[in-house]
Amino acid sequence: MGRLFDHIDLRVPRLAEVAGFYETLLPSLGFSRRVAIPGWLQFEAANGTMSEFFGVTESPTHVPNENRVAFWAASAAEVDRIAEVSVRAGARNREGPMDYEPGYYAVFFEDPCGNRLEVCHRWRT
Repeated sequence: MGRLFDHIDLRVPRLAEVAGFYETLLPSLGFSRRVAIPGWLQFEAANGTMSEFFGVTESPTHVPNENRVAFWAASAAEVDRIAEVSVRAGARNREGPMDYEPGYYAVFFEDPCGNRLEVCHRWRT
């Protein structure tokens, strides 16, 4: 089957408020190819001709909610590395990195507009 998702289309009330955050964070997660689309901040995973992408666009009435986008990391050390990137990017309300439960190591944080994100490494115990 290959890919498990095609894209994430995230809404924010003010694109300018989060642009620097996602320009710093997304490449550290593997979304390294910037795509120029008017009104969007979009990065693709540069791993082939057809790739997953993460897009952010402005929706002035958007209100963050309890949804969370979680990214998988290959190791706990990778979670730690991306946690530090999230701080430099301007993440808010960071929790962790921590052993969330047996076999689950994660960091939780919000973008500058309050959208909830996570980076985790999970393994079978």
